[in-house]
Amino acid sequence: MTIKTILLSGALALACAASLSFSAVAQTAKDYARYSQWPAPRAQGQNVNGIRIFLFGGLKSHGPGAHDYPYFMDTWSKLLTAHGAVVDGAFSFPSQEQLDKSDVVIIYKGDAGYMTPEQRARLQAYVKRGGGLVTFHDSLCGPDPADMATLVGAGKKHGEVNYTWTATLDYNVVDKDNPIAAGMPAQIYDEAFYKLNFAPEVHPILTVTMPDTPSARRGGGVGQTIPQMWTYEHTLPGGQPARAFVWMQGHMVDSLQDLAIQKVLLRGIAWAGKKPVSELADYVASPPRAARPEL
Repeated sequence: MTIKTILLSGALALACAASLSFSAVAQTAKDYARYSQWPAPRAQGQNVNGIRIFLFGGLKSHGPGAHDYPYFMDTWSKLLTAHGAVVDGAFSFPSQEQLDKSDVVIIYKGDAGYMTPEQRARLQAYVKRGGGLVTFHDSLCGPDPADMATLVGAGKKHGEVNYTWTATLDYNVVDKDNPIAAGMPAQIYDEAFYKLNFAPEVHPILTVTMPDTPSARRGGGVGQTIPQMWTYEHTLPGGQPARAFVWMQGHMVDSLQDLAIQKVLLRGIAWAGKKPVSELADYVASPPRAARPEL
């Protein structure tokens, strides 16, 4: 092969490569719209007819074992899926599309009451069309407790001393006929809150009498009996009936991983989504398909 032939072959190869590269880019740009027509495949292992849940979490904000929002997102996305839910989630505020696809939004994020006007309007519209809300621990904390109360039944003011810090809490079941609280431990080591701004429609399930802790003394909460778990049914003007379920504990990871407490929370989540209370807690998955014989 002559040098001339080699050079010509190389030039031809480069030209073909350039042509292919340009063609691929042009083709992608030209046909990009087709991606919107491709439905996502069925998520493996999910109950496609299950309650649709969006987890809105935050970054970890406290020391070991406390306020571990990322750990919750990890473990509870698996737990809820195993209990028959269709699960999505993010560490950022849910988009309109995500809200449209959700029956229940679970918020476990510090100070989630801080929202932009656009986010607030989006969440209010979701509740107005009957979407369910669930909050754990300090998720209902923010700058305007009265406003948060219109969404989940209560709110607490950021920056106020309105907490016990960690302590042994004794639960008092005030609604003994409510199936949500069945099996709830009588005592828990966690954090409780007072100085909550409640909406009149709140229905308490569990209360705690604030123990004598330094922060409870400082905030004047010692001895006050305050709801720490409740349901809230309401209808925003011009909207559909909506539900919220709230549990004020969850400061400690151990509380959220307690099997008995998980059963209670699963019932509350199902209730907020207007499903039978037992739908998640008592869900039994279909047996897996038999493995294909090896060839």
